[in-house]
Amino acid sequence: MARIRVVAILSQKGGAGKSTMTMQLAGGLARMDRRVAVLDLDSQETALRWASSAPDGKPFPARVEGLADPAGLRAALKRLAHQQDFVLIDCPPSIEHPAVLAALQEADVALIPVVPSPADLWSTKGIERLVLQAQAGRKGLRAALVPNRVVRTNLAWDVLEVMRDFSLPVLGAALSQRNAYAQSAVLGASVHQMGRAGAEAAREVNKLVVEVLKLTGEKV
Repeated sequence: MARIRVVAILSQKGGAGKSTMTMQLAGGLARMDRRVAVLDLDSQETALRWASSAPDGKPFPARVEGLADPAGLRAALKRLAHQQDFVLIDCPPSIEHPAVLAALQEADVALIPVVPSPADLWSTKGIERLVLQAQAGRKGLRAALVPNRVVRTNLAWDVLEVMRDFSLPVLGAALSQRNAYAQSAVLGASVHQMGRAGAEAAREVNKLVVEVLKLTGEKV
């Protein structure tokens, strides 16, 4: 039996689209026949609220659980290890929260969503330093920056170019600023469940899933 893969999604500040990326990645992995669980460690409980918005008979395609105490993360992962192929950890937007530190000790991959704006780029430096410190102690930890909520403007393209000067690599996939992502949260769904309305977004998510599978060493 292949071992469970743990992916932590991190940001230093709110508004980076961390929970959106977590839930869309979960839906995309599930669509590729992976058993997926999401552990919501953020006190805002966005992932939990998202999944609970799903109508009866059409649940969110991944299991979503809340975890209030980060000290219980290792035990939760051990419990899920025989039930899931992937566990995605939606972390609080902080570089000091114990949940973030706990997630970096357990994760195989750390993803940092970055909105291509100067302010978000500056805030990314702090979370990048934290991840690099974790990598120094855990050689198997892989990490990448992921452009998120991308608007096709000259400023965004300039910021995306600057991102390549960071120490962590930039993932070869990005999520755009699309209404479908916000609408899927209202529906308690992934964009893959939205039919034609989510088709363009679903194609972006599929590319993200492929890149994450490569990071974890999984076959695509």
